[in-house]
Amino acid sequence: MDYLDADLNIWRFQARLTSRLLKWALANLLGGVLLAGMPHPFWRGFGIQSAGWGLINALIAFWGSRSARKRQASLPDAYTPERQALETRGLKRLLWLNCILDILYVLGGLSLVRSREKSDRAGRGHGWGILVQGSYLFFFDLVHVLLISRRAK
Repeated sequence: MDYLDADLNIWRFQARLTSRLLKWALANLLGGVLLAGMPHPFWRGFGIQSAGWGLINALIAFWGSRSARKRQASLPDAYTPERQALETRGLKRLLWLNCILDILYVLGGLSLVRSREKSDRAGRGHGWGILVQGSYLFFFDLVHVLLISRRAK
């Protein structure tokens, strides 16, 4: 599954991107639910964050996939080079915006970890959960924006 196939169009790129996000989301939901049931407060906090982020990412993946399919079907020029370039620019802007938000998530998670006493294991678990999710999403978004930038050249 090479993102850079010569015949790869923006619609297929978006489908693969949302499919990968959905897989990450489902792994987080499953892992988060398992961790949230642990007796240790740190892992419960981490698991709650993982499950929550998994649910949100699953909804984003579902909505993104659905809206891209609807948009593709409604555009009479969906496969013209001009439309492909326009859609590519829009997706790149969205991914760059997400990278900025991801950095804010990481900083928020780090702030939460640092502001908690060592004894507040649940709070630190929540902070680490946010930090891990934000970090993963930053690299996920960055890799995809770099791939789409490379593809657009």
